[in-house]
Formats: sequence, C-alpha cells, structure tokens
Amino acid sequence: MVNYSEAVVATGLVIRRGRVEVLHGIDVHVPSGQIVGLLGPSGSGKTTLMRTIVGAQRITAGEVRVLGRPAGERSLRSAVGYMSQSPAIYDDLTVEQNLDYFRRVLRAPRADVARVIQEVGLGEVATRMVANLSGGQRSRVSLGIALLGTPRLLVLDEPTVGLDPALRQELWELFRRLADSGATLLVSSHVMDEARRCDRLLLVRDGRIVADDTPSGLLTATGATDHDDAFLRIIAHETEAAA
Repeated sequence: MVNYSEAVVATGLVIRRGRVEVLHGIDVHVPSGQIVGLLGPSGSGKTTLMRTIVGAQRITAGEVRVLGRPAGERSLRSAVGYMSQSPAIYDDLTVEQNLDYFRRVLRAPRADVARVIQEVGLGEVATRMVANLSGGQRSRVSLGIALLGTPRLLVLDEPTVGLDPALRQELWELFRRLADSGATLLVSSHVMDEARRCDRLLLVRDGRIVADDTPSGLLTATGATDHDDAFLRIIAHETEAAA
C-alpha cells in the first residue's frame, strides 16, 4: 500500500550564495507516493531546491528533512536517487559500464543494470561508449543511474529535456509506474505542458513557492484554461500584491 506521509519537509529554508539570497524562507511539503512537479522558469531556484533536498547544497537557515531524516544524511544515500541537469557520467565507459560502476557504489543488485537499461530505453546502445551518444541518450544514462537500487525518493532535474515526444511519453509512463509502486518523484521542468502529468504542483518564481496545488486545483483557483495561463495569472497577482 502506498504511504502518503510526507517524503520531504522543508521549513523556513534560506539559501545564500555569497551575498545573494537564492531561496527565501521556503516551506515545502512533498507527499510520499506521488509525482510532484517543480515548475518555473530557468533561474527561479528549482535546481537549488533540489540540490538542497539531496544534500548537495549548504543550508543558510531553516531545515530540510527527507524520509524523516536530515537532508544529506549518509543513511539516505541508497534511499534517494538524483538526476542533475548536467549528466554525471563517464565518457570513456560504455552505458553498461557506467551503470555497473554506480551500481557498485550504491551496492545495488547486479540485475539492476539490465533492468534500468530496459526502463530508460537504452538497449540498442548498451555497449556503446557514452562519448558517442546523443544528448538525449546521455540524459537517459543519467536517469538510469538515478533508478539504481530502487530508491524511495527520486529527485529528477529536467529529465525530459532534449527528448523526442515519444520518449517523453514513455518516461512519464515509467514515472507513473514508479509512483504507483510507492516511490516519490520530485520532477522539475520549465515546460508547463508536463504539469498535467503530475499529482501535485509546486510553482517556483524568484526563489519562492508561489503556488502549491493539484493540476486541476490550480486551474480552478486561477480560472485559467491551461497551466501556462495559470502561472501567468499567479505572477500577475503576485506583482499586484507587491505594488
């Protein structure tokens, strides 16, 4: 049975880089067993928030707990899968070798390599050197690494960028299967069309969460007919309130 308790809880989260405050006192609740979309324009703070959740970003103030433990705690290493925007893979290894290397680091089962190659559609290039792959294929290798070990929380930063529509559809179907099996997915995107595929949406702008709702709830609350329009109406409302 899917557990709908909270997988991620951030309270009063502030992130500064030098003198620049990137995240401004964010409160975030990510329910377990759901696909939560983190949407917003480039530079809005999505990646910084994701890096904080996986423990790769120093916290200035506030707190982030992941699966009930402080973000970045060593015990979370095998429970959290992370796909960054820039694929963290080795060009001088094949797809299989990359996956097998990270499998060993994570102490995941040997069979995971074949499983994730199938899940992310890399069977035809499994023995090819990563240096010779397309951008979309490299992204899928990075996604495959995040799937190793069957993590309870998947944090995916722009996982469908550069992929053709058919493959995007296949990956979203995979995301839904993972959520239905009890995993939690936090998926960032700047493409509002992907909002409808999520169970819940967090809209980010200028380092703040400006909306937290279901896809249908967001449309109802704003009176919009699509999620692009909904986001624009929220921005307009925020601008008027600040004036």
